[in-house]
Amino acid sequence: MTTLLVAKQYIRSFINKYEVYLKPLMKLILAITSLMMINGKIGYMHRLDDISIVLIVALMCSFMPMNFIIFIAAVFTVLHMYALSLECAAVALVLFLVMFLLYFRFSPKDTLVVLLTPICFVLKIPYAIPLTMGLIGTPASVISVGCGVVVSYLISYIADSATALSGMDTEDVATKFRFIVDGLLDNKEMLLTIFAFALTIVIVYLIKRMSVNYSWTIAMIAGAIADVMILLIGDLIFDTNVSIVGIIIGTVFSILIAKIVEFFAFHVDYSRVEKVQFEDDEYYYYVKAVPKITVATPSKTVKRINTPKRRPSGSQSRR
Repeated sequence: MTTLLVAKQYIRSFINKYEVYLKPLMKLILAITSLMMINGKIGYMHRLDDISIVLIVALMCSFMPMNFIIFIAAVFTVLHMYALSLECAAVALVLFLVMFLLYFRFSPKDTLVVLLTPICFVLKIPYAIPLTMGLIGTPASVISVGCGVVVSYLISYIADSATALSGMDTEDVATKFRFIVDGLLDNKEMLLTIFAFALTIVIVYLIKRMSVNYSWTIAMIAGAIADVMILLIGDLIFDTNVSIVGIIIGTVFSILIAKIVEFFAFHVDYSRVEKVQFEDDEYYYYVKAVPKITVATPSKTVKRINTPKRRPSGSQSRR
């Protein structure tokens, strides 16, 4: 454990020292990953489905605010859908505008979550998002996570329905609109996932704020169980055809990711808990103090050993 704590201190020191270089690098990697994922799922506009365009746009995003990456990802999505169908682009544009209004109103600081949620869906570990946001976020993070879920299912639905949309008559605009809107609103799996993730975030947030020992670990386990149970019960009621094995395996990996987040964000020593009681003129105070675990990084000391200089042979004194 001491080795891990020392490594944690080294990582923090490294990040603080090179933060000015690591932030643009992180934005670059995040932008490339997001745009490549969009191109891989719905790369209908061939001009955008080019690695050189992706690299140029991602390099531009690395010097811009984080919210600019969300804007560029939305532009890529709408343009790809426009190449497939004008109706798809119109529905996506309206949906993005509504989500942006909700996102910037309630959780404007959760930029990373909106981008990571679709990526986690591709990696088959989306359950890590509600667990981690319950630990380090607030109940308002439900909005940003919900936006990420909607974007994920929107892209997947358009990719799966591309053949049907392209086969429809170009003049039958109302039929295309109805097909797209009904496909999203009738997607019971998406609605169930949003509900399960929202409830998981609230459960984890409420439990981790309790003054009980190991509250973060209890919150993770309770949130993971609640998430799995809601998805499985919803599958039985609405027949969403979710993969039970995939949910269980993904949840286990999500708990491991949440434990890593806990190690870096909230690592305390419950064996040295102290309870303090004091008062003033109006109140009695009962305080529970839990010390953080900190380890000083060992400093390297270089000891110089000076060898004595040899005296020249002619400098010896004569008797």
